[in-house]
Amino acid sequence: MAEKREITFNVIKSFGILSTSASGWSKELNLISWNEGRPKLEIRDWAPGRTKAGKGVGLTPEEVAVLKELLSEIDPADLVQD
Repeated sequence: MAEKREITFNVIKSFGILSTSASGWSKELNLISWNEGRPKLEIRDWAPGRTKAGKGVGLTPEEVAVLKELLSEIDPADLVQD
């Protein structure tokens, strides 16, 4: 049976909190390196004090550039549903 390896992370830069739930978990935008790997820009839920990480989305610099372009083309009025 394979040995469980400790998962490590390093928050290189925190860009901000997008929202915070009633339970205290926050959805954050951070530049993170997992297990000393290549840093990625992530949107991820975190428990208070970053003691636990929820599911998230990690983006490479190339993906960030594409996302930025796509977001610039969105009209906020198109996001509102009546």
